[in-house]
Amino acid sequence: MTQYSSSGTPPFAWPAELARPRFGVWAPVWGPFAAQNYPGDPFDASWELNRRYVLDAERLGYDSTLVAQHNLNPNGHELAELEAWSGAAALAAVTSRIEIIAAIKPYLFHPVFLAKIAAQIAEIADGRFALNLVNAWYKPELEKAGVTFADHDDRYAYGDEWLSIVGPLTAGEHVTHSGERFAIDDYVIRPADPSRKPKIYLGGESEPARDLAAKRADAWFINGQPVEVVRDLIASVADRPRSGDPIGFGLSAFVIARETEEEAQQELDLFWRLANEDAPTLEGVFANADPKAVMFETFRKFPHIGTNGGTAAGLVGTYDEVAERIVEFYDLGIELFMLQFQPAERESKRFAEQIFPRVAALLERRAKVAS
Repeated sequence: MTQYSSSGTPPFAWPAELARPRFGVWAPVWGPFAAQNYPGDPFDASWELNRRYVLDAERLGYDSTLVAQHNLNPNGHELAELEAWSGAAALAAVTSRIEIIAAIKPYLFHPVFLAKIAAQIAEIADGRFALNLVNAWYKPELEKAGVTFADHDDRYAYGDEWLSIVGPLTAGEHVTHSGERFAIDDYVIRPADPSRKPKIYLGGESEPARDLAAKRADAWFINGQPVEVVRDLIASVADRPRSGDPIGFGLSAFVIARETEEEAQQELDLFWRLANEDAPTLEGVFANADPKAVMFETFRKFPHIGTNGGTAAGLVGTYDEVAERIVEFYDLGIELFMLQFQPAERESKRFAEQIFPRVAALLERRAKVAS
């Protein structure tokens, strides 16, 4: 097997003292991020591609990767789908710096046994491991396995109780719990190191999701949307009752960045043409989604390329325009940009080489003015 290494000098080194956002990439666990028929970008959801892509992202200077969780590929059940948790463990073992975030749908794992897996991956990653709790939207994934797809708000209540068990266990605490769904009798897992306790990200934009984020998450992931909408979403969660440290915020986005506005628009036009070819597949995805999932209401409001809001975040344009939009989001409180690209390897490299230094220059220039 070909051996890959993340060693080597990255194309850009961030100034050590510069306060800056972090940047992550979605691991290509279900194949291409936007168009199924993009020229020269065939379907590939293999471990080999995910391994190479995340190692390259680490070398390029990305800070994080998100490993989404599906047992069935929503784009077609005969298509491959990289399993999130075994994939995350393997990525933890072959990387050395990048944060590994594994998505988890609580209904698929009892909290005690998931906590054991999470704590073990945290040890493998030496603390670079995190959970992204998502309460499921793709119904066939559960229903075809005979698992009840509960009502939207019930899933969040389940996630609340689930997290109340997983969090303490992964911190090495003894847990006794008597609740509506789980009964735990003085359970403890080892190894579990409080200093390696996985960070909790949470996705979802419904009111129950926002409440749960404020209550139990370390950071809230927002789907790609315009700046003014993201500003209001951040305020709606930041203002909710909370104990402990302030909550952080992340944003999903699909990037199309080019030297000129004309080139960026040409690429966006290509994606829209290809989206028409993919329309029957997308209709099948929407037909099998929970109609109460707020993100699909958002998607209809803001047509976009990519998943989870994609180009609706506005990271489409010249290199300078994209860098400026990133700083604008950063000023609102977005600390982590979780990015999608297509073709993934070529475009993530372009972003690191062209956008990282521009963002740094904008932030450095502003810091000098402020001082």
